[in-house]
Amino acid sequence: MGEMSASVEVSLGRQGRLVIPAPLRRALELEEGDRLVARQEADRLVLEKPDRIKRRLKARFAQVPVERALVDELIGERREQFSIEDGRRESV
Repeated sequence: MGEMSASVEVSLGRQGRLVIPAPLRRALELEEGDRLVARQEADRLVLEKPDRIKRRLKARFAQVPVERALVDELIGERREQFSIEDGRRESV
C-alpha cells in the first residue's frame, strides 16, 4: 500500500456524502462495498478499514505477555478508582 505524495481535495455532497477520488482509493486498496470506520481525532476525520485497525492494535499489543491479563488489570484499576471516589462521597 503506497502513500500519496500530494493532498487531494474532496467536496462534501448532499446528505454528507463524500467521494474518495480513484487514485486515493487505489493507493489505499479501497473497493466498492468496503466498510470503513469513521472517527474524529481532534479536528480531523479519519476513515479506516476495520481489518487495518485490528492489525494495528495487534501490533501495538504484540509485546504484552500472554499470561498478563490486561482486562483484569483494567477492572482492578476501575474498582480502585471507584473505591477512592466512593470514600470521598462518604466523607462529604
